[in-house]
Amino acid sequence: MTDDCLQVTVSAASREEAERITGSAVELRLAACGQVIGPVTSTFWWHGSVDRAEEWLCLFKTTRARFPELRRHVLRTHSYRIPEIIATAIAAGAIDYLDWIRTETAS
Repeated sequence: MTDDCLQVTVSAASREEAERITGSAVELRLAACGQVIGPVTSTFWWHGSVDRAEEWLCLFKTTRARFPELRRHVLRTHSYRIPEIIATAIAAGAIDYLDWIRTETAS
């Protein structure tokens, strides 16, 4: 079964914030891995108008069991009032890698 592993996407306002969030999440074993990608340009609706911002993406590898705690951690440590937190099931992958995710996030 592979759908117990997730990739979670979180956007952040700066590289420093993205690195702080990914670093603390991995240290707490809420994710086996946190990657920072960017900058990216985001275009979005905010307060009734279209806005643009430079952001950094955090990609976490975790499990369904650890996701609720990872979500709470992001909400506590993020500067945005409504941060992007999207979890996508990993439908398939290298068995050894998926096992590694499970092992490193076991509480």
